[in-house]
Amino acid sequence: MKIYGLIGNPLSHSFSQKYFTEKFIRENVHNCIYLNFETPELEQEVLNLRKNFDLCGFNVTIPYKSQIIPFLDEVAEECSEIGACNCVKIEHKKWIGYNTDITGFEKTFSPHLMGSHTKALVLGTGGSSKAVAYVLAKLGIEYRFVSRNASGNPNVINYSDVTQSVMNEFSVVINTTPAGMYPNVQVSPKLPYQFVSPNHYFFDLVYNPAKTLFLSKAEKRGALIENGEQMLTIQAEKSWEIWNEN
Repeated sequence: MKIYGLIGNPLSHSFSQKYFTEKFIRENVHNCIYLNFETPELEQEVLNLRKNFDLCGFNVTIPYKSQIIPFLDEVAEECSEIGACNCVKIEHKKWIGYNTDITGFEKTFSPHLMGSHTKALVLGTGGSSKAVAYVLAKLGIEYRFVSRNASGNPNVINYSDVTQSVMNEFSVVINTTPAGMYPNVQVSPKLPYQFVSPNHYFFDLVYNPAKTLFLSKAEKRGALIENGEQMLTIQAEKSWEIWNEN
């Protein structure tokens, strides 16, 4: 039996196990199973998984996309560059890290861009934000991170710094945090939504619920909105492709 899975904490919100289980049935894939490895302690879980010789690959989610890297034997160039990994392939007992968030985000985000979308606010500074920043740089979109703790980094501002002038200047706003994710659906990043306009493009990596409060508030002001469901599907399929490459 080939085992695949997902490492993270918590995983009650995750779509991956359901997605791959249904994929295996739909595509008549036999002798494969996809499991959740929810753990509050990454190092111990890694030690356990290293002993499982049926494990062929796994995905990585919050909060371990950056923390997993020291445990890998090899990393793809994009992982090394951005410092985040969400897909691990196991080949001849070697753990090789990739980042399929990059592909998923770019293919979902890019088709809706307009000429006015030249500057972006990236909410959050975790592993997913690094993949988003990588794609924005590739597309030539200037960006700035927004965090609860700016820590003196000139490219990171606090939520309290997002004023009307900042909202006018940055017409793309991307949420990479879990704010608004089920079951905390009444939560949204603390932004001055009254300054959102039809010129804005709001993208939320959260996919459950399909329309978060973040997206709903932006939509009411006429903004273009997109959630993370298609991104997740694309990155999942990219993971499967990586796991099955010769």
